[in-house]
Amino acid sequence: MPTPQPVRQQGGIFDPNTFTRPENGRSLSYPILIVGGSTAAYAATLAALRSGITVCLVQPQAVVGGQFTAQALPASDDGDLLRQAATPFQVEGERFAISKTQRSFRDRQRELQKLNGRKVANPGGGWVSPLATTPVVAATAMNEAIAPYLAQGKLILIPFAEPIRVVTSDNPGQRRRVTGIVFQDRQNNHTFTINSRVILEATELGDLLELGNIESRVGQEARSETGEQALPERALPQCQQSFTFGAVVERTAPGRGVAIGAPPGYNSSPWLNAAEFQSAFWHKSRGQWEPQPREFFNPFGIFRYRRISRAAENEKTINPGDVTVLNWGQHQHGENGPWCCGNDYRVGVLVGVSREERQRHIQQARDRARAYVHYLQTNGVPDLKPRGDLTWTRDGIAIEPYIREARRGIAATTIRHEDVAKPFFPGQARAKSFEDSVGIGQYHYLDLHGNDEPGHASLPGENVIALPFTLPLGALIPINTDGLILSAKSIGTTHITNAAYRMHPVEWAIGEAGGYLAALAVNAGVEVRDIATNETLKRKLQGTLTRNGIPLFWFDDIAHDDPDFEAIQVLAAAGIIRSENYTDLHFRPSASVNRAVVATALVKLLGFELVSPATPTFVDVLPNYRWAYPMIETLVAKQIAAGVGDRRFAPERPITREQLSFLVKKALPAAYDRAFARTPADKQVLQRRELSRVLYEVMRMKLGI
Repeated sequence: MPTPQPVRQQGGIFDPNTFTRPENGRSLSYPILIVGGSTAAYAATLAALRSGITVCLVQPQAVVGGQFTAQALPASDDGDLLRQAATPFQVEGERFAISKTQRSFRDRQRELQKLNGRKVANPGGGWVSPLATTPVVAATAMNEAIAPYLAQGKLILIPFAEPIRVVTSDNPGQRRRVTGIVFQDRQNNHTFTINSRVILEATELGDLLELGNIESRVGQEARSETGEQALPERALPQCQQSFTFGAVVERTAPGRGVAIGAPPGYNSSPWLNAAEFQSAFWHKSRGQWEPQPREFFNPFGIFRYRRISRAAENEKTINPGDVTVLNWGQHQHGENGPWCCGNDYRVGVLVGVSREERQRHIQQARDRARAYVHYLQTNGVPDLKPRGDLTWTRDGIAIEPYIREARRGIAATTIRHEDVAKPFFPGQARAKSFEDSVGIGQYHYLDLHGNDEPGHASLPGENVIALPFTLPLGALIPINTDGLILSAKSIGTTHITNAAYRMHPVEWAIGEAGGYLAALAVNAGVEVRDIATNETLKRKLQGTLTRNGIPLFWFDDIAHDDPDFEAIQVLAAAGIIRSENYTDLHFRPSASVNRAVVATALVKLLGFELVSPATPTFVDVLPNYRWAYPMIETLVAKQIAAGVGDRRFAPERPITREQLSFLVKKALPAAYDRAFARTPADKQVLQRRELSRVLYEVMRMKLGI
């Protein structure tokens, strides 16, 4: 068998010979099909490939990566926890707030875009994000990870194609099943079909849901649909988030700017009104947006807001040669005043309209980005040069718009405002922790960029604050369709919660979870929904995710490289051993464990459902669960024989490793050797990490994993 040849890339795009371009009318079959060019599509592809499955990725462009690349927004929208303990050389939050693979991607970007020969935490030095590089650097880093699979023929990458029909099997008495997708090559008009065992909907706008008439929602729902009290009684499908074409520009030396030119209709078409543009930074004061004395090149002005390349060591210094992405929202001046500032496009929607209308709004939004650059160049900022070499275009405007909202699938689980917003979790550090979690995310608020449609829901005060949240497996599973996994912005969120789940790191997590989910379904020969409803398969998936460095539960003191990461994460997700104190995100792995915690964990693990009290103690457990008596009698006898026991079972007293070993041996003897393989059964006080380590093996033995 010939040795696979290395796959070449240039400027963030693979050699065209690497791509597969099916002939007209051709029908092909692969175990997993991923549809779309989103960040989630890329992350899902990489995850499935690492599981050993052949993957076909069909996308609309040649460049992979979505938000980071084709949409020209490589300045990652990171939550506060991901930024934690940032230094000039590293970001500590990357060890627990994102997956190991995503962290590697971020680190590779830093290696590819060094600052004056040195690797730094934030090569671009923008002030809104702790990590920013150029789109080409992001694409190059992404390509490097999948190139070996292309060379081996494990990845089939088909560019320039869009789905035009969903193929389903409709058997009476059974759920409809998606079996394939018909695509059209936009360059040569060829149509072809890809059949697959599992298909991921990872398009930017949820197109498979529309084409397949699969249960979905568009725009802002009615309160009766989701139960969210912040919503009005009537659904408003046209209330969608605005979208934006990013524009990449360089600050030049004085007099060296390159004019981009005004688009047709400048200052006459409503979406190209020059009066709406501003070059100064605006901020919110007393509920209204007001201008601040921060001019365009101010250290905290618009240019450095999403700067992606710099020359100076000092982040606050802006020099000729520095490059930024213009992705600047619009804000209303006063209660009924005009909208102003940047290149967000608010006058139309892309979801729930004809393809012709969609393309019209896309062109108008692109013209708006060009108009914004033209406005800047003719209103005090002439020294700008479009950097088309960084966007794969001639004018420095992105290939595709930055999408904030898609058609959303109606899923087995819908993530609601009440599941993520701070007021619903008083005194707690986390939002709802779903027991079927397949990932985590955090963005400090629900970032809604509304369009011009009246009636957008208002989220006053703390209702807009999002606590650290989890990603339920059920949100990836269509409520009544098999063979399909929801991904990207099409998962089971709502108009409100999508505003937190759409950010770069979370979308990556969504894709990664979907990739491993698809691989397990293929390898196990089961439907995707079977994994969500079968305890063994669900915990097996969670084990796979955590072994690959994917966090499932929010802890800020358990990193990817912790030897007990898998055990701690899975048991926490399952609700067996979580935090000592729910007002913080600490696990406290070295803290001691008392008897109440052990008793409660054993009851949960061995399948007994507690009715009362809500937070049981060791004493609460004993009278109601006769199965525990032999264990307790053995434990007490051993204690008394050693001269250290009594019959009071004080629930607050620490438990030793030896005492836990007695309980495990009584509860599930077959699991004993496996459970204590890495933990000595001695008289040392048991640590929280050791309890997770031991009981995780008990769980695996009980479930046959």
